[in-house]
Amino acid sequence: MMMTPVVGSGPCDMLPPVRGSLAHDAPLKDLVWFRAGGPAEILFRPADVEDLATFLAAKPADLCVSVIGVGSNLLVRDGGIPGAVVRLSSAFGKVTTDGLRVHAGAAALDGAVARAAADAGIAGLEFLRSVPGTIGGALKMNAGCYGREIKDIFVEATAIDGRGARVTLTADDMAFEYRKARGASDDLIFVEAVFEGTADEPVAIRARMEDLSANREASQPIKSRTGGSTFKNPPGHKAWQLVDEAGCRGLMIGAAQVSEKHTNFLINTGDATAADLEALGEEVRKRVLEKSGVTLEWEIKRVGVA
Repeated sequence: MMMTPVVGSGPCDMLPPVRGSLAHDAPLKDLVWFRAGGPAEILFRPADVEDLATFLAAKPADLCVSVIGVGSNLLVRDGGIPGAVVRLSSAFGKVTTDGLRVHAGAAALDGAVARAAADAGIAGLEFLRSVPGTIGGALKMNAGCYGREIKDIFVEATAIDGRGARVTLTADDMAFEYRKARGASDDLIFVEAVFEGTADEPVAIRARMEDLSANREASQPIKSRTGGSTFKNPPGHKAWQLVDEAGCRGLMIGAAQVSEKHTNFLINTGDATAADLEALGEEVRKRVLEKSGVTLEWEIKRVGVA
């Protein structure tokens, strides 16, 4: 089988054959919620788990590999992402239930997992209805809202490591912390997770989900070009309140703006660059530190070259 050439990419000029797709200098702007940022040097969409594992096992040793989901909590810098960017296909998005357990592919939307659990009478996953993004990203950052987190429903996850080996991780392996899975090293690409809830009537579960969804829509700029919650809540504080008290509501740099509706959201009002958005976030952090003495920590993942 012939190797797939990638022109002008230095150590990435020859890649192993794949059954999925490989694209060079692939735009990412339309794949992330901010609608800003540069391209991927190489964009790889694996056909299935075996295709992903084979690629990782045979790739050049010095090839940098990263992964993106639907880009809901991601800021890709304007210079793009060097190396290979993996974006999982729909083959990784299957959701099934078994008793009180939910098996979810890493590319499954969090909301779809919540709905599948509700249909099966499995309670405890309702919060996922209000978490933007996919299960893979939710695992990496221990995503949560309204008092619940991934760690509260987690049983185990399956990932492929940088050498193409399949790895199973328990809750202890994941080492969940607030908005972080300390044990989920950067070379792991999650492909599936198993969650467990409790029994309840589907109609009651759906009603709770609708309440959460309505609350989110009323309080957050979910119809804007945004990246979700920008900063983590510092211990004993709410990030949005610190930002508001620092006078940053509506603050703009270029076309990047601190949301008037919810001050822990940055929005792209038109043609904002990733540099505009990141600069605005750093200006907010500066003003909050000056006002309250609290250093805000980014929750949005910023990747790529400035």
